[in-house]
Amino acid sequence: MTDKEKCELTIETTDGEVCPVRTTQKIFEGKWKLIILYYLSLKSTRFNELQKLIPNISHGVLSLQLKELEKTHMINRKVYNEIPPKVEYSLSETGEKFLPVMNILTDFGKEYIKTHNVKFIKSE
Repeated sequence: MTDKEKCELTIETTDGEVCPVRTTQKIFEGKWKLIILYYLSLKSTRFNELQKLIPNISHGVLSLQLKELEKTHMINRKVYNEIPPKVEYSLSETGEKFLPVMNILTDFGKEYIKTHNVKFIKSE
């Protein structure tokens, strides 16, 4: 799938108007999409590597989130013709355009943690 292909994203509206905020929200809805995009912004990554980086995500949820990110043209999925099969995920051209926003979100998060004394606990 290339960035130029049509995205089959359906967004319900009450008035039938296009809303950029709702569109953006729909692209990134889901617990793990921003985390996945963060790791893919660092380097191209295989499925199992992503699962190790995000230990609380199930195999099925990771698979679904990756499919949705690919469908919305945020990531590329490259299948290598080898045995065993190798699949690698990376940011697409559209995903790369999101990096400045990701940096702003990261800066906001750092400031919020510091300002509001956010506590983190290790999950089991």
